[in-house]
Amino acid sequence: GFLIPYFIMLIVEGMPLLYLELAVGQRMRQGSIGAWKIISPYLCGVGVASVVVSFFLSMYYNVINAWAFWYLFHSFQDPLPWATCPLNSNRTGYEEECEKTSSTQYFWYRQTLNISPSLEVSGAVQWEQALCLTLAWLVVYLCILRGTESTGKLEQLSNPKTWISAATQIFFSLGLGFGSLIAFASYNEPSNNCERHAIIVSLINSATSIFASIVTFSIYGFKATFNYESCINKVILLLLNAFDLEEGSLTADNLNEMKDYLMATHPQEYAQLLPQLKNCSLEAELDTAVQGTGLAFIVYSEAIKNMEVSQLYSVLYFVMLLMLGIGSMLGNTAAILTPLTDSKVIATRFPKEVISGVVCFINCIIGLIFTMEAGNYWFDIFNDYAATLSLLLIVLVETIAVCYIYGLRRFEKDLHTMIGRKLNWYWKVMWAFASPLLIISLFIFYLTDYILTGTLQYQAWDGTQGQLVTKDYPGYALAVIGLLVASSTMCIPLGALVTFVRKRLKRESVSTVA
Repeated sequence: GFLIPYFIMLIVEGMPLLYLELAVGQRMRQGSIGAWKIISPYLCGVGVASVVVSFFLSMYYNVINAWAFWYLFHSFQDPLPWATCPLNSNRTGYEEECEKTSSTQYFWYRQTLNISPSLEVSGAVQWEQALCLTLAWLVVYLCILRGTESTGKLEQLSNPKTWISAATQIFFSLGLGFGSLIAFASYNEPSNNCERHAIIVSLINSATSIFASIVTFSIYGFKATFNYESCINKVILLLLNAFDLEEGSLTADNLNEMKDYLMATHPQEYAQLLPQLKNCSLEAELDTAVQGTGLAFIVYSEAIKNMEVSQLYSVLYFVMLLMLGIGSMLGNTAAILTPLTDSKVIATRFPKEVISGVVCFINCIIGLIFTMEAGNYWFDIFNDYAATLSLLLIVLVETIAVCYIYGLRRFEKDLHTMIGRKLNWYWKVMWAFASPLLIISLFIFYLTDYILTGTLQYQAWDGTQGQLVTKDYPGYALAVIGLLVASSTMCIPLGALVTFVRKRLKRESVSTVA
């Protein structure tokens, strides 16, 4: 049910828009702000919006690298610290919270995040996470120090959320709308074949994503089965001890029948034991899907702890995660730095190293919010709302600007000059009609979905139950969500308005002098 929208988005949105942004950057030889200014002075806000979105993403995304460093440092222990539950203070048993959940979830929510019970309880900054975040930003700064030139189910089809999720996956995995593609492409040679690169990168990116999803679902299926069997074994052991049954008389196959028998023959004893009996269900385990950060740090660590030489695989996995995360951060940071270094006002006053250092320092200081006890809830807010709606609007304006303001025929001539052949009909149809129409549809779906949803909610960790519970966002969190969306999307009309006012004032001053 997800793959069909995903491939449609890849064909209609992913490849065409990747090609468009690469071509714009390569043709204009500027970062996002300068490139859209060349196309039209009224579009300067598009580049600014891209920089704002990239800035928001940089603020929280590097926290993932901080968590990866944290897990990497703990991967050298034997046994792995998330392999088993820790002992309680009396050393007479395991920690109660850990026993109610699992060792991997306990290590993530309690020992890594030390998460608060709700967004309202901010808590203090976790100094271990703050140090890991500082290290992550130091690595990013060292990598960019020399500049960009040196880096390298089918019923779900009727659900608008599935299409929005597919579009979001395409946009984020390819980096559409952030300005990083335009920034990188601006360093290409003018004759570089960006069309071929757009196709190759899109296909490799999607193939990698699908391969990763196969591995992910395999691991998640293993985790669900393992938890289900553990639950069954605990129930069997509890019933065997409580009713003094013969070893082997109770199995997973006859568990339900034996429950009915014991309830009928020993009603009082069974009623007293009932609160301790868990309702084990494989379907329920599979339905409690872990997403986002939990997928990387809970599900995979669950699989790693059961492997032979688990420390080796843990180190390899989290090193890989760091390489992916730092690579994403380099592209994202370039989307911020390139427009700044392109600006003559800033570039003539400060060297590139200073500009890069200031950007990284500001992001690191603001990012300390995500290392607080309630930091993971703020992380989810930024991850869910800082970019999704903004990216749809940015990419929509980009396609309209190239096709109907700059002119598709003019852009086609530019591409013919760059790559030496005529533009294929597929690209023209996608840019001029299919892509904008689909983005508008997604934009309407997105707004309608959140209007119908009512009060926005989030998942909070309840340590007493050892599970996530749903809570409503407080008023100030809703205000932050509104500001996140408005601060980037409003750059586009405000940029056009400022340009119009400046031109009007300049025209009036010229006429007054004359």
